[in-house]
Amino acid sequence: MNYTAASFQEGQILLIDKPLNWTSFQVVNKVRWLIKKQFKLKKIKVGHAGTLDPLATGLLIICTGKFTKQIDTYQGQEKEYTGTFTLGATTPSFDLETEINERFDISNLTEEKIHAATHQFIGEIQQQPPVFSALKKDGKRLYEFARSGEDVEVAFRTVHVSVFEITRISLPEVDFRVQCSKGTYIRSLAHDFGKVLENGAHLSALRRTKIGNFSVENALQIEGFESNLKLSNPSD
Repeated sequence: MNYTAASFQEGQILLIDKPLNWTSFQVVNKVRWLIKKQFKLKKIKVGHAGTLDPLATGLLIICTGKFTKQIDTYQGQEKEYTGTFTLGATTPSFDLETEINERFDISNLTEEKIHAATHQFIGEIQQQPPVFSALKKDGKRLYEFARSGEDVEVAFRTVHVSVFEITRISLPEVDFRVQCSKGTYIRSLAHDFGKVLENGAHLSALRRTKIGNFSVENALQIEGFESNLKLSNPSD
């Protein structure tokens, strides 16, 4: 890709493989800073089409310039995730952001039960987002209520899951692949999956592999994007 200042301002779609422990906002800031530095620009519009939690990796669609107007279109497309649920334990955040708060016996679990439990989550489902999330209630982020120990009611929402399959079982871990609509929380899916099994579960690894027709296989690491920038516009 031969990048130019004009091409970024007219609009580019960048596929970035988000690193573990980075926020989506940090990735956007890094990409914006690299573009501004490389082409000596005072400002450039950069945004992402769909947040990934810091503990998740995978595909981020980054839009620049005039293409930032298309962000809503990409956000609305179906997404695919792979990852790992850990059975037999729950956490308040439904993932590894918080410590385990309850443990369960999983000696009664069978592969048949685990595979069968996925069937309850295919199609339109009612899902309650995690209280440890960036959704707003009364002008305040839900995680702010959670971290201060305040009780808060989180409304259920309708989401759609078209594919939910278990790809590996090595208890207490199970790997999965999910294709779902915008607004689906895989952390909540993990928590609800544990409820159906009556053994508890939390999300222990997550990777976004697709957004619409875009695949993480075609995405660049941050370092790769930086190298491409330098190759397309070598310093004097």
